[in-house]
Amino acid sequence: MGHHSCTCCCAHGNAQTAHAPENPGFLKEYGRILLSALFLFSGIAMKAMHTDFFTDGTVMLAWYLAAYLPVGLPVLKEAWESMLQKDIFSEFTLMSIATLGAFYIKEYPEGVAVMLFYSLGELFQDKAVSRAKRNIGALLDVRPETATVIKGGEAVTESPRNVQIGDIIEVKTGERVPLDGRMLGEAAAFNTSALTGESVPRTIRKGEEVLAGMIATDKVVRVEVTKPFEKSALSRILELVQDASERKAPAELFIRKFARIYTPIVTGLAVLIVLLPLLYSSVDAQFQFVFDDWLYRALVFLVISCPCALVVSIPLGYFGGIGAASRLGILFKGGNYLDAITKINTVVFDKTGTLTKGTFEVQSCHTHPDISEEKLIQIIASAERNSTHPIAKAVTGYAEQRRIAPVPTTEVTEIAGHGIETTIEGQRILVGNTRLLSKYGVDYPQELSAITDTAVVCAVGQSYAGYLLLSDTLKADARKAIEDLEALNINNIQILSGDKQAIVTNFANRLGVRQAYGDLLPDGKVEHIEELRRNAANRIAFVGDGINDAPVLALSHVGIAMGGLGSDAAIETADVVIQTDQPSKVATAIRAGKQTRRIVWQNISLAFGVKLLVLILGAGGLATLWEAVFADVGVALIAIVNAVRIQKLIK
Repeated sequence: MGHHSCTCCCAHGNAQTAHAPENPGFLKEYGRILLSALFLFSGIAMKAMHTDFFTDGTVMLAWYLAAYLPVGLPVLKEAWESMLQKDIFSEFTLMSIATLGAFYIKEYPEGVAVMLFYSLGELFQDKAVSRAKRNIGALLDVRPETATVIKGGEAVTESPRNVQIGDIIEVKTGERVPLDGRMLGEAAAFNTSALTGESVPRTIRKGEEVLAGMIATDKVVRVEVTKPFEKSALSRILELVQDASERKAPAELFIRKFARIYTPIVTGLAVLIVLLPLLYSSVDAQFQFVFDDWLYRALVFLVISCPCALVVSIPLGYFGGIGAASRLGILFKGGNYLDAITKINTVVFDKTGTLTKGTFEVQSCHTHPDISEEKLIQIIASAERNSTHPIAKAVTGYAEQRRIAPVPTTEVTEIAGHGIETTIEGQRILVGNTRLLSKYGVDYPQELSAITDTAVVCAVGQSYAGYLLLSDTLKADARKAIEDLEALNINNIQILSGDKQAIVTNFANRLGVRQAYGDLLPDGKVEHIEELRRNAANRIAFVGDGINDAPVLALSHVGIAMGGLGSDAAIETADVVIQTDQPSKVATAIRAGKQTRRIVWQNISLAFGVKLLVLILGAGGLATLWEAVFADVGVALIAIVNAVRIQKLIK
């Protein structure tokens, strides 16, 4: 967070944690606090028991100085460094003035107590901040420390940073892939949970992309490296989350500006608490001005005024929100988006790849009376089995599912935009769309032309044999996605798609969405969002798969990308990336934003309320430095505990 007027304890905290080892020993961590507490409480006890040697003023001063220095010196040092950086009104300066002032008026125990509890509070807060950071780090930084590179038939262990593009790396079963690359073996299963939050294994075939962070689950695999270490999908995600803490939410920016103005004002008021009674006593002879009494009140006022609870708990709240959401596979690119998503009242979904799987499945089989269903499926699957087209894969997969074995084919010719011509058992077979049948002069029923879904039509010789009806399938949680949004009182839900209007309407009806628009090219989607934006009341989230939706993602108030596994366009353009590809996570993201905002505002209200009360009591002489310590450190601790609670709340 750097050093400026509002950094208060955070700057000091970070200064400590940045250089501290991972797990310093208990004594190293708490030693100075324990030493200070021992001197302070034994001093208070000796004074209460009127111990003889403790009645001497010099002994008492030396004793409490011994209690003060272990906890006071680091803060005095910070105060001095802040002043050198022209940051006069830092928390450290306020604490130093207040405690040295307490020593001046011989209120030694209070002076020590302020520093002791402040240091203790700061230690707890450091722990909370580093825990939040560790949670995110542990969640995402699962990059292996070493890579096994195959050089001249030998396996060499290298740091992933030194591996070049084009090198071949070997990953054993159970190991993590250290770098992005291309699969060299036939096929292997990988656990992708580091990238998606889902531990469902995914099969990757020869030539397909393998990403850093995946775990090889069934065999030793070899991968040709395609991207350097810094550019891997996992490094990008990690960078995203780290950058997220830099993008401040409005509440954080407000507190930062507020503290810059607030701290000098409070310091000025503390000076006035001493000066005004002094001036008044020169006018009114009856008024007894006791400098030490009014100085004590000013010191109390100063200690309470530190905006520590606010400055720490608010960024920690947003950091906690970002961390908790990323554990569920939702990446917010900054605290500002956690805030913006709470205002969303209109959600627009892209259809293909967002609400649907983007993969085809056979829905039904329609045959000519002269041919059986099994025979038709066998003929079409045999013709399609060597094609890489998604429709062909769906048909051959369906035949396997029905346990229908393919038969040999000869003279396979692929006719672009039409389909396939082949020979089975000496007969010419045509498999494709109605244009293919027309091209070869085969008669087919006219109702085929009116079908809105995808149909694979078949002819044996010159005779029409039947067709398979295919369609894209809804994702398992698509219906839940819509229901969860409606439960959050978001009723303006729309679907945009480049597909035929009839297909889009069919899907919308199945999901219970009333507004669905088909036949849209990318610029048509942009026009639609622009139209929605003309009504200032609409706060729009667009949910797309990011590749062709980049312009619309950028145009909406919050762009949410189905990031899947490393879709560059999605990760670059969107404000929120859903790594699991589940549309129901949109509602989870909105809930995460709302929970975070609620906790942040609870902290702001608590800190302001308690501080205001004790400030008034302090100025009126009714609060001591002990109450002041609670108002500062106590409230900061409560706020920190509340902020850490976000991790439990977001599910």
